[in-house]
Amino acid sequence: MSRIGKLPIAIPAGVQISVSEGNLVTVKGKMGQLQQQVDPRITLKIETSTLTMERHSEERMDRAMHGLYRSLIFNMVKGVSEGFTSVQELVGVGYKASNNGQLLELSLGYSHNIILELPTEIQVETTAVKGKNNSIILKSIDKQLLGQVAAKIRSFRRPEPYKGKGIRFQGEEIKKKAGKSAAGQ
Repeated sequence: MSRIGKLPIAIPAGVQISVSEGNLVTVKGKMGQLQQQVDPRITLKIETSTLTMERHSEERMDRAMHGLYRSLIFNMVKGVSEGFTSVQELVGVGYKASNNGQLLELSLGYSHNIILELPTEIQVETTAVKGKNNSIILKSIDKQLLGQVAAKIRSFRRPEPYKGKGIRFQGEEIKKKAGKSAAGQ
């Protein structure tokens, strides 16, 4: 059995899971509703407060799908009950972020500002505290969409290894390289 796939998913209070025709899983909770199409080679069993998944064979693809769909459904359950948050810091002189509704405006040292329209499923908040790095806080119930948007924002100015300037995730460690002056010694 797959180590991930064989683990049961605990269904917290206030979360409802239903499986409709064609293996379409719908998860409803206090924060919203998510849907995921599950491969027909995976069978879902819903008991009172747990969800278990079984595969039909031991083929390589079936084993891979078993763990994948277990993780996707677990993230859906966690998302509709608690939600997900991603915090990014803007490190660099003059790097700023501001939002107006779903529009995120970034000033990252280019000759122009970058304006990004975010999906409606994501809430955005920007903070600017004197003496600290500006930050972008993204919240959503969909972990996959949140990760894609956070990666897109980070791609506008990745952290560089010499001074560490750029957009980084909160708590991320950047390995710094020695500059030219250290090479000549």
